[in-house]
Amino acid sequence: MYIQVQLKDVLERIRAAEERCGRSAGSVRLVAVSKTFPAEDVARAVEAGQTVFGENRLQEAMEKMPLLPKGLEWHLIGPLQRNKVRKALQQGFALLHAVDSLRLAEAISRVAGELGVAAPILLEVNVDGEESKHGFSVEELRNEWDGIARLPHLDIRGLMAIPAPAESAEGVRPAFACLRHVRDELAARGPLPLPELSMGMSHDFEVAVEEGATMVRVGSLIFGKRDYAR
Repeated sequence: MYIQVQLKDVLERIRAAEERCGRSAGSVRLVAVSKTFPAEDVARAVEAGQTVFGENRLQEAMEKMPLLPKGLEWHLIGPLQRNKVRKALQQGFALLHAVDSLRLAEAISRVAGELGVAAPILLEVNVDGEESKHGFSVEELRNEWDGIARLPHLDIRGLMAIPAPAESAEGVRPAFACLRHVRDELAARGPLPLPELSMGMSHDFEVAVEEGATMVRVGSLIFGKRDYAR
């Protein structure tokens, strides 16, 4: 029952955060991050009504997805190597969250064209400017936006970020606000509306909701502590 109880609690906290900031109920979607957890745990979450799941590693997702009911929505939320783009697109993910460079966006566009699909993606932004982090810098994305937006065979739905850890959830608020401002700026420039903001994890998702997240990625708070030795 642990997963079912935790899932209910997270959903209630999302709804409370929506209400606090005047957003309509259901405006934020929960992506349950199932990386490192077995298919049996995912199945328990499905039984409790969760249908959207996020996986970090392509290979793990490919092994897990056939073991679970059809009709679930799977997101690839971790880094994607260019040589694995074709496999990722053929796997049928509903969304690729972490498109972190122009070269990767170009590779996805090319392969999507070959497959005859429009690849649903988010652009990852390094809102803190840390050299060790993946993602476009804010200035880089501003400078390259016109070219990225013109790439064919991409369905660019919005932005995504993984801010640097802070001592408290409030400490991450400026990073979330930054991502929202960048999204609003690019959407105003056109030609894409960029409705989605994927931000917020187990320790800070309520602040992310207050700052405009449309998706929050919550894993350990639902499934428990991860065992990376699995």
